[in-house]
Amino acid sequence: MIILYIVRNREVVTVKKVLSKIDKPLFFSMLIFFIFGLIMIFSASTIVSVIGFNKEPYSFFIKQALFLFVGLIAFFIILFIPTKNYSKFSNTLLITVLLALAGLFVYGKVTNNAMSWYYIGPFSLQPSEFAKTILIIYMGTYYYKNRKNLNSQNIILKPLYAALMIFALVFLQPDLGTGIIIAAIAILIYFSLPIKTVYKKNMITILLIVAIMFIGLYLVAGKKILTTTQLNRFNYKEPCKRYTENTGYQVCNGYIAINNGGLFGVGLGNSTQKYLYLPEAHTDFIFPIVIEELGVITGIAVILMYIFIIYRILKISRDSNNLGNSVMAYGIAAYIFCHIAVNLVGILGLGPMTGVPLPFLSYGGSFALNLMITFGIVQRIAIENKISKSK
Repeated sequence: MIILYIVRNREVVTVKKVLSKIDKPLFFSMLIFFIFGLIMIFSASTIVSVIGFNKEPYSFFIKQALFLFVGLIAFFIILFIPTKNYSKFSNTLLITVLLALAGLFVYGKVTNNAMSWYYIGPFSLQPSEFAKTILIIYMGTYYYKNRKNLNSQNIILKPLYAALMIFALVFLQPDLGTGIIIAAIAILIYFSLPIKTVYKKNMITILLIVAIMFIGLYLVAGKKILTTTQLNRFNYKEPCKRYTENTGYQVCNGYIAINNGGLFGVGLGNSTQKYLYLPEAHTDFIFPIVIEELGVITGIAVILMYIFIIYRILKISRDSNNLGNSVMAYGIAAYIFCHIAVNLVGILGLGPMTGVPLPFLSYGGSFALNLMITFGIVQRIAIENKISKSK
């Protein structure tokens, strides 16, 4: 038996003991989804890899597989780190990610009209992806430390200031989609807290005022405040009437892919829309490719799998008797839900297309690595729930 570490009370903790306490339905759902995602990334990216980037057809597949491999290692390491240790480095992580986001304006490179990435050899890292998880950890550890002082509005608002700083740095890149998700995670966590109803009502009032101000600024001075790329994303209605415009081309071709697929699809690897009709077929618009190749039935199965995963994470959050752990698990469920919602709303033409990847399916090394880390955190919380119940 492999001994990984010894806790303070000298209890020997083994691989078998830890793995026996993970949420197995969630674990196998994660593995199945990531494997399915790799298959779809290979199918969707071969053409763009060769023609668009002059690389080998399996280039994106290999990069994604490498990030997932690193992510799997991180996942298993996190299983053995008690969440009580998170408070030791949560502030350091927050400062580090703020510096990393600020550093993009000096050392980052522009890709897809946004300065969101650091390039290290053939790989790229997107700090804003990790900022989401770091914010969740920070909020969880902060609210646990201050669990006896949640009657103070000044105390419960402090993490929202950190979220606001992250949002501002991301928005200026500009990356509106990621900024929206960061703000949504922080707000959803706030409303999940066991705080006075009046505090929640006050927050609703503040959000309404901010929304009205944003709409007013957009109508009066949108062209001065927002970039052309950001403005175009708000022009999302009736995309096929704007087929020749940048604002309608992708969404309309997404519709075509979905229509081509029908109930059962044209067969794995047989998509026509991935032949550069959909410029982001392996990233933002991979869901239409899934439906085109495997059909609406598979698309529905994917959505049901998402619902199941979010349900399992929320159950882990609910079962925890530790406020910090409950907040972190809830925040991770919110993180996954927001990515799914923002991506699908854009693909279906129900809202702006903001370039947000779809969990498990879209190509994106930073996103995949971060997603694997979040699942490690959730599983660690599930382990601690079972340990707590057995005492």
